[in-house]
Amino acid sequence: MRPADTARLLALAAIWGASFLFMRIVAPVLGPVVTAESRTLIAGVGLALYFAVIGLGAQWRRHGRHYVVVGILSSALPFLLWAYAALSLQAGLLSVLNATAPMFGALCAAVILRERLTGRRIVGLVVGVLGVALVTRPDSDAALHYPAILGALAACFCYGLVATYIKHWANHVPSRNMAAGSQLAAGLLLTPLIPLWPPMAAPTPLVVASVLALGLVCSGIAYLLYFRLIADIGATGALTVTYLIPVFGVMWGVLFLGETISLSMLAGAALVVLGTVFVLRT
Repeated sequence: MRPADTARLLALAAIWGASFLFMRIVAPVLGPVVTAESRTLIAGVGLALYFAVIGLGAQWRRHGRHYVVVGILSSALPFLLWAYAALSLQAGLLSVLNATAPMFGALCAAVILRERLTGRRIVGLVVGVLGVALVTRPDSDAALHYPAILGALAACFCYGLVATYIKHWANHVPSRNMAAGSQLAAGLLLTPLIPLWPPMAAPTPLVVASVLALGLVCSGIAYLLYFRLIADIGATGALTVTYLIPVFGVMWGVLFLGETISLSMLAGAALVVLGTVFVLRT
């Protein structure tokens, strides 16, 4: 890769790794629903305004149904599940679990698109499962929060499912349009759910800043970086960001939240990342 591509890849990994830090700050105050809703709506409005300035139309009539489906699977549901998991799991652990998304993508592609699971991918899936089992073993702190762990893994399943959907049914939709349209759709769809889990406390300046960071940086700017990487180095190359997100997620959790790292967590994280490498390198 060119130095500029490497810089964008590292910046994207740092930003997406930080999203778990911000969710750990926001979710206990605003609740999962408002956390997810504010993140998607801020990102969607920000991207829509940016594209309006540069003269890019959303084409709602033509692609609206895809924006809704992708908005649900890529943002509304997974962001809600991540925010719920962030109520009890460390940011570092959340970032490690996030690395399983390509594994779910491989499974969804095999089941829905009938893509062949190569021996390398099967090995990657097995290694990834062992890694998840290690970081959530019964004698670890994470084992006390199995619903949160299942929520995080369900969010990763959504990522794998939406990747399959886009590849088979929506690959003709311009990626930048999809970024703005799906975020706006997700924000609007989450709004009616706010009464089900309203904010639990008044937001502090730190919480407000974290919400803005989630929406504008971790969703808005991150999508622009991601789609630029896809255009420059291809989808497979862009997905290598998955290897780096746990590194930054764990680092931000230690530096800013005082989270601890155990040897078993490091070993499990290494297995999860190794499994991801096998799944992505076909």
